[in-house]
Amino acid sequence: MKRVVVPELLDNDLGTREEVEGSLNDLRMFNRRFGGIHTTSEVLRRIAQNHGLKNIFWLDVAGSTGDVASLTGRSLSAHGIGSETVVLDRSSSHMNGSHMSVCGDAMMLPFADNSFDVAGCSLFAHHLEWEEIKTFAREGLRVARHAFFIHDLIRHPLHLALAYAGFPLYRSRITRHDAPASVRRAYTVQEMRDMLQSSGAATVEIETHFLFRMGVIAWKRTTI
Repeated sequence: MKRVVVPELLDNDLGTREEVEGSLNDLRMFNRRFGGIHTTSEVLRRIAQNHGLKNIFWLDVAGSTGDVASLTGRSLSAHGIGSETVVLDRSSSHMNGSHMSVCGDAMMLPFADNSFDVAGCSLFAHHLEWEEIKTFAREGLRVARHAFFIHDLIRHPLHLALAYAGFPLYRSRITRHDAPASVRRAYTVQEMRDMLQSSGAATVEIETHFLFRMGVIAWKRTTI
């Protein structure tokens, strides 16, 4: 299945206030019920365990309203891991103040080197092209002490079919457009691995999760 870039309506708030809110509610539902929170929390739990962290301080790039950060924090807490999150988004209108929030660009993260334990994103990487992902990964590794991570969709024909089959569940016409568009522009596991192996990471690990999700960890090189 060839990757096709289809602009997504929610990216630019192209809808009424009710349609945008309905689509945000759809995203929350996807993350809670269809593997999003599980994938993000599993990635962060693995990083925390690998480095013996009882508390993890992480940057959620393109984190919007902070819902993923909040739900992931609850999941980590159930495993005895505390978390604190800074949410970065390009638009202040996307933020709701539930976490420390910063407006900024994923390609030029406005933080000093090693500011966080981990930096990464949830359902954002498919919005980027190959060179943008490489740049983003290098920035993520720069501001993180331990690792850069990605939680994203996996492009697959069956996943596209499921995106269309879910139409009766969607609250908003924006979601009916954006859900299949997201699958079409997502990457395969091998494509993601190829991109991140040239990011300067020491190693890249990718695990697949429920309903065509991938959890990616790019481990930072240790310095002497």
